[in-house]
Amino acid sequence: MWKKERAYREILFRFYEEGEHRLRLREVAHRCGVSPGLVSHALKPLQRMGAIQMSSRWFEVLDALKILMFWCNVRRLWGDIVYRNRLSLPVGDIEGLVPAKAVFTAYTAFKHRFGYAPADYGEVIAYGEREWFTERFGEDQSTRHPNLIVLSVDEHLLRFSKTPLAQIYVDLWNLGTWYAREFLAKLEKHLEEHSARSERSWSFGTAS
Repeated sequence: MWKKERAYREILFRFYEEGEHRLRLREVAHRCGVSPGLVSHALKPLQRMGAIQMSSRWFEVLDALKILMFWCNVRRLWGDIVYRNRLSLPVGDIEGLVPAKAVFTAYTAFKHRFGYAPADYGEVIAYGEREWFTERFGEDQSTRHPNLIVLSVDEHLLRFSKTPLAQIYVDLWNLGTWYAREFLAKLEKHLEEHSARSERSWSFGTAS
């Protein structure tokens, strides 16, 4: 994952899950572990498309959905794979064996966040270090149909207690299975609810 994508993750987390519309560029850079210059560069296309409004010390989110869709299009999920394997185990058993320090995304992360799965699914996808998985599941297996896929993790993602909703969405968006579409449809509704709460909170805050 490009480092600039951390900025999109942070912005969307703060908007959808913290109800924040106005953010300081330097604070975002600090939380992401990157330079302010990199965040400024990451924000330029968002500003051009009218998704944010820039000021001297802060920027305001005007259209979170545009930011989300932009991130979906720049995300290169398959280039981040560090481990894959085909295990002769049900998906639920694989989830239970995944190292605790790994971060689930896509189907499993959705199920953990909302307590249900919109459809049956055949893969477990998580962020982590390759070594965490080779120690438990053996060496990487080159297979066209893996049911355990591990993506390179970064320190910013590890800061969250739960996989951010926007991260789950972007990763699902980049998957080609029919059931990914089922998960996306449900997640869009959840994001709309979070966005509505964020808008109400922002309106109340600015009015007061």
